[in-house]
Amino acid sequence: MRVLLADDHTLVRAGIRSLLEAMPGVEVVAESGDGREALDLIAKHRPDVALLDIGMPGLSGLEVAKRASDESPRTKIVILSMHADPTYVTQALRAGVAGYLLKGAAVSELPLAFQAVMRGETYLTPKVSRSVVEGFLRDTEPVPVEGLTARQREILQMIAEGHSTKEIARVLNVSIKTIETHRSRLMDRLDIHDVPGLVRFAIRAGLVTPE
Repeated sequence: MRVLLADDHTLVRAGIRSLLEAMPGVEVVAESGDGREALDLIAKHRPDVALLDIGMPGLSGLEVAKRASDESPRTKIVILSMHADPTYVTQALRAGVAGYLLKGAAVSELPLAFQAVMRGETYLTPKVSRSVVEGFLRDTEPVPVEGLTARQREILQMIAEGHSTKEIARVLNVSIKTIETHRSRLMDRLDIHDVPGLVRFAIRAGLVTPE
């Protein structure tokens, strides 16, 4: 089983890599601490499983999950997060992840999660309440973030991370005016007219974490 690992905490990533490499038949083919780079590595290596943290710079783990199916349809996405909050779990399920594992889970859960997703099942750590899944299945209304384009979600995440308009324009290789236009349309679409409000929305939507 070929695995890609993405977590923006170096020591955490090193510890998880050690656990993965101790598992029979598992090969870590790439690792990253940045969501945008992780997506590029998924496209390059096409791993069997991508183990992603939610809160990463560049692109969140949930945004990587949304886009990964276009880059490597066969790759199963497993979220590894410290958050058991229903908001994050529901957003992950909507993003098409195959598994959701808490960082506080027992070490023995990791191979169980991998085995489940490779069988085509969805693995949710036992500490995630069953009501989250039941609520997700009952709720057919799209969450607000689904009304945004991929580029708008990307810019919203960077705004919430504290990047300036100039920095966002440089990273995305577009003009400052383009970013200002996107931000204005974001505010109009969400009916949120200040940056703190955008930050709060981005947290609720799972694009960034309140860490």
